[in-house]
Amino acid sequence: MELILKQDVENLGFKDDIVKVKNGFGRNFLIPNGLAMLATDSNKKVLTEKIKQSQNKQKEAISDANKIVKKLEKLDLKLKAKSVEGEKLFGSITNSDISKSLSDNGIEVEKKYIQLSSNIKKTGSYSAIIRLHREVSFDFPFEVIKEQK
Repeated sequence: MELILKQDVENLGFKDDIVKVKNGFGRNFLIPNGLAMLATDSNKKVLTEKIKQSQNKQKEAISDANKIVKKLEKLDLKLKAKSVEGEKLFGSITNSDISKSLSDNGIEVEKKYIQLSSNIKKTGSYSAIIRLHREVSFDFPFEVIKEQK
């Protein structure tokens, strides 16, 4: 089933993307919740016209996203976490922890745009993919260290 997204949907796409999903997901979740509409020929034509009109805004959004990427490149983020024994953490590090730490450093990124490759349950070096725009994403390296008592 082809749908046009009306809003950003985590792990699926951004607003005005044309996505293919399973029929049940589209009919039972996306369309009833107002997150998407069917990608009919007429809706696609309306979408292309809308995209043409908003290209200048897109260029501004891309330049803003690139500015944030430059800030992220300069940032050396070290997340402090409580540890039980050795390298094992008490709990885990999530995308909301990274988002909060970035906002403490003056960079606002919503947690839904931060994607971790796996659960972080040990100290060490990791990376997260931060998707700032449809065309701009950044592989952000960070380190998890023990919280000193």
